[in-house]
Amino acid sequence: MSLALAPAAEPKKLNILGATGSIGRSAEAVILGAPGRFEVGTVASGRDAKNLARVAKSLGARFAAVADPASYSELKAELSGSGIECGAGPEAMVQAAVRPADLVVGAIAGAAGVKPTYAAVEAGLDVALANKECLVCAGDAFMRAARRKGVRVLPMDSEHNAIFQALGGEPIENVETMWLTASGGPFRTWSAEAIAAAAPEQALAHPNWAMGPKVTIDSASLMNKGLELIEALHIFAIPAEKLDVLVHPQSIVHGMVSFADGAVTAGMANPDMKAPIAHCLAWPERVATSVRRLDLGAIGTLTFEKPDLDRFPALRVAMAALRAGGAMPTILNAANEIMVAAFLNKKIGFNDIAREVEAVCDDFARRNATGAPADVEEALAVDHIVREKSLTRVKGVGG
Repeated sequence: MSLALAPAAEPKKLNILGATGSIGRSAEAVILGAPGRFEVGTVASGRDAKNLARVAKSLGARFAAVADPASYSELKAELSGSGIECGAGPEAMVQAAVRPADLVVGAIAGAAGVKPTYAAVEAGLDVALANKECLVCAGDAFMRAARRKGVRVLPMDSEHNAIFQALGGEPIENVETMWLTASGGPFRTWSAEAIAAAAPEQALAHPNWAMGPKVTIDSASLMNKGLELIEALHIFAIPAEKLDVLVHPQSIVHGMVSFADGAVTAGMANPDMKAPIAHCLAWPERVATSVRRLDLGAIGTLTFEKPDLDRFPALRVAMAALRAGGAMPTILNAANEIMVAAFLNKKIGFNDIAREVEAVCDDFARRNATGAPADVEEALAVDHIVREKSLTRVKGVGG
């Protein structure tokens, strides 16, 4: 028996960028659990051709695109006889993004997701955004284009989606403080010395969420929360000084809003990405899901604490970039991607991530190379330069 509510008169048409990642898999579950509510036109992923073909067939997509041209032959073979068109490379990814749809899910991880998601905005398509880099790397340009095209950007990250619901349509001028919550990750109770010696396997052992490796490492360092603050600034057009972070190890409250009259509203759910995904896919309606229902009586206690910026300096570095604005978030994001990859490859230590990201940011600040990118192309150009600089630093640390 399906949990879905009665189907709408017309199914909502979706394009899914990042169909094989954790967001894509959860979106697939929501869509399959709501027969008649959604129609999938395109699916796209980075290089996982086999799984992309499986998702395309599972969801009845008409076009599948893979970013890596070397994966095209495998994708074509996997789709043979299905009637599903396919393509590969940057142009195919943009094609997957801009085909007619009511909503485009932007869930390709990293800077690779910026161009196709931005192309969807330029095509006048509403976007459910789960790609941080669109806003951290090119937030000003991305949201400026959304306003120019009359495009709605729905926040799909659990924290921003919780705040979106907690706002209840209130004008942002009525907001006193907007809190994003952090689980604290696997190192919340660890000493500074133990954190410094942490191995990638330990950093990947998140207590509450199942995510990709990059975002899991960001969660362990609390960099993820800093990137989310930058996202929130752009999504909600709120001043940086009204944004804050609370550590909440139960991961039940995902975001809170304090208003000028002293009232506080909170977005709450069990830690399951199907909840915010379903909210975005069905908005402004709702669709039932298999998400485990929240039983506060069974949970009993919810706890909150301020983040420790000494043990988790990555959040401090990210908050400085948030306040600085301009190109600094772009620089922060690019340097962090390189340093996280280096840590996962055991070329640098865990504490080197924040230390080296801060050093890269400081270097660009000294050279006054921190003006806001004029458009997405310029943001991606800055991203490329910072990555090259960061790779050079990795060689120095590793050497």
